[in-house]
Amino acid sequence: MIRSVQDMTEGRLGKQIFVFSLPLMLSNVLQVLFNMTDIAVVGRFAGSAALGSVGSTAILITLFTGFLIGVGGGINVLVARSAGARAARDVREFVHTSALLSLLIGLSLAVLGLVFSRGLLELLGTKDELIDGATVYLRIYLLGMPALAVYNFGNAVLSAVGDTRRPLYFLSVAGVLNVLLNLFFVIVCRLDVAGVAIASVIAQYVSAFLVVLALCTSQEMYSLRFSALRIHPKKARCVLALGIPAGLQNAIFAIANLFIQAGVNTFDATMVEGNSAATNADALVYDVMAAFYTACASFMGQNFGAGKRDRVLKSYFISLAYSFGIGAALGLLLVLFGRQFLALFTTESAVIDAGMARLTVMGCSYALSAFMDCTIAASRGLGKSFVPTVIVILGSCVFRVIWVYTIFAYFHTITSLYLLYAFSWGITSVAEIAYFVHCYRKTQAVFLST
Repeated sequence: MIRSVQDMTEGRLGKQIFVFSLPLMLSNVLQVLFNMTDIAVVGRFAGSAALGSVGSTAILITLFTGFLIGVGGGINVLVARSAGARAARDVREFVHTSALLSLLIGLSLAVLGLVFSRGLLELLGTKDELIDGATVYLRIYLLGMPALAVYNFGNAVLSAVGDTRRPLYFLSVAGVLNVLLNLFFVIVCRLDVAGVAIASVIAQYVSAFLVVLALCTSQEMYSLRFSALRIHPKKARCVLALGIPAGLQNAIFAIANLFIQAGVNTFDATMVEGNSAATNADALVYDVMAAFYTACASFMGQNFGAGKRDRVLKSYFISLAYSFGIGAALGLLLVLFGRQFLALFTTESAVIDAGMARLTVMGCSYALSAFMDCTIAASRGLGKSFVPTVIVILGSCVFRVIWVYTIFAYFHTITSLYLLYAFSWGITSVAEIAYFVHCYRKTQAVFLST
């Protein structure tokens, strides 16, 4: 029997999902603070040029980290489903296979990023006065990809069995270390963009070490043993079949957002810097909402594995309600207190004004993304990842590129650019919900026949 696995198949779902999500939410916020602290420190102590340089890398960093988070989401569902079915051997094999796959993926992303960093920044149209600093920051930051991959693997495993507190403790330690190192490298060592990148990499390796230590010292069925590390082909196919589409989905979003960044870059440097500061709110809100998406997939996975069909659908609706509510609340706060938020990253009033142009539109739109992302997590909880990814590619990514070259090209205002988020979330949500309903009905038929 798997001890210390939170039983997600019994009890009050509303309370369970909230309690499960709260530490995960705080963990996600701390992970966002890695990059946000970098931008805040360089903006306050190294000037607006350094701020623009670091901010210009945000989309590319989201591309790489988003892919790793998606892979972790696939691992989470598979471990949760095996834990719900009390299949101890499957849990062990998924853990050890996923550990190796995650490390290999992280190393591959680091190499690709290091080779193509400047070329990608040039493709984005990064300003000449910003590109050197942006290249230095990106290349150093990407050295932390193996650590981030391993951390996301460990976080996925622990979350799948209901342990969302220890990842919070680990990121708390790494986050404090990140802030202290940022201040040391920038203020004392005068390393500006290189300093904050080095601080983030060190913090990422610390968090990875702590999560691996926790798995290695555990006596449960999900423990990690170096002697047992191997890739089990059948389990690897499952991980890749579910995790790679999820990772590509996140990465493709970032690719589509590259076109948005290119649109922002057609404005002056002040608008670019204001956009860089304001995009920190995106990561903050998305990752708080994402805690409920992870809860949705984990609870649906365990209940699906346990054959509790009534709790499968309830997990989706409760998670959707929570994520929509928190998105709406945070969006409203950003609209009301956006200037104070932006002042964390810059003291220049013109940059704050430019940042408010984004926060005003996005603050009224964030909640809409819950219908899309929570439904995708729900489909993943049922073991479906490929079709939701295709829907996202067509409904959000392709749509956004078309918008940039049609609506934005015609009006060429910053507001017309930012509005594409709300419209893309809306049309993608409709398609994702339709597909989820189809999958759920098929699942119901399977439950009834067993």
